[in-house]
Amino acid sequence: MNMTLQELMRAATQLTQSGRLQNATEAIQNALRGAATAGAVPGTAHAWADAGLIAVPGAPLPTPSPWGLEGGVVDVDADPAVNTDSGTGEFSSGTHTHAALTRRFKLYRPPGQIGKALPLVVMLHGCTQDPDDFAAGTAMNQRAREQGFFVLYPQQGTDANQSRCWNWFKPEHQERDRGEPALIASLTQAVIKQHGIDPRRVYVAGLSAGGAMAVIVAAAYPELFAAVGVHSGLPSGAASNVAQALMLMQSGQLGRVAQAQGGRGVRAPKARLRPQLTRPTIVFHGDQDQTVHPRNGDQVIAAALGAAAGAPDAHARPAGSARVEQGVSAQGRRYTRSTQQGGQGQILTEHWLVHGAGHAWSGGHANGSYTDASGPDATLEMLRFFFEHPQAARSEG
Repeated sequence: MNMTLQELMRAATQLTQSGRLQNATEAIQNALRGAATAGAVPGTAHAWADAGLIAVPGAPLPTPSPWGLEGGVVDVDADPAVNTDSGTGEFSSGTHTHAALTRRFKLYRPPGQIGKALPLVVMLHGCTQDPDDFAAGTAMNQRAREQGFFVLYPQQGTDANQSRCWNWFKPEHQERDRGEPALIASLTQAVIKQHGIDPRRVYVAGLSAGGAMAVIVAAAYPELFAAVGVHSGLPSGAASNVAQALMLMQSGQLGRVAQAQGGRGVRAPKARLRPQLTRPTIVFHGDQDQTVHPRNGDQVIAAALGAAAGAPDAHARPAGSARVEQGVSAQGRRYTRSTQQGGQGQILTEHWLVHGAGHAWSGGHANGSYTDASGPDATLEMLRFFFEHPQAARSEG
């Protein structure tokens, strides 16, 4: 690689700010291809891979089309891989096809709950992860066994993204009835029907690129998901190409020229979304995250509050009150927890800024990747928040 990472960063930023987004994208991709050919990918390149910004040269991309949710097909492995978690519960594998997309998934079913309408938590893994890794790191299956709920783990394929990242920064995967959001929603609906899930208690959460996709899915299908959890993620529809995604990851904001050239800042994409509908949102982010700037967590909260207020400006605040408190985890990690209430006293958002933490699931287990055991337990706090927010009423289709 002839250019240093700092020089590459400056060049890409300058190209983006001047409106030459295609040139910026090509420069980044060419440089990364050169690094891969040389057998060395520097640290910043790893961060780009973590967010799904590196594509396999020549690999086919999904063709966008206006897909609906009908026609999804679920195949469960005839001899599913079962992880009984100390003899309890079932962790089975399957495949789901919706329109032109097919993805594998894993589903955790808790023991001793036959005949009950249980909640469902959809977990979207981060880059380079898979359902087993994500389940181990978050301990979500263990909590599901203890509390009694299903956990669904859609799995991104390397044919769609070489780092197994959800394609959060591509326009064809940012809207209702299109791409990966439509597939995830279709799979979720199939699981709800097959297992008699309580439709008022269906939630979605994710880490990093999975967190970014969780925001997109929740915004696109507010009638399906009662609340959303975002760990180290990015706001919905905030980038539409590699250069914009890189700027957001590094700084948490787009330059003015980049926004004028198609960047939508913190606003969700308008097409096919139901206006002025949002879901209660809980965010975890480390303030020392070097992969996804913590300002992105602020933007996720701002977008949720702006949507709750019915305002075109995502930074608008609904009538209500904010509360900020400081705390320390059992392992000694400091955090700031901020909550925002609506006019009737209901909690709209909850934001945990974990001090000294990097790009890792707070309170996670070392047997999974991207975890930090010293922070407050994001899994427990997200579940508490979710179950405090059942769907008040089913939205009309």
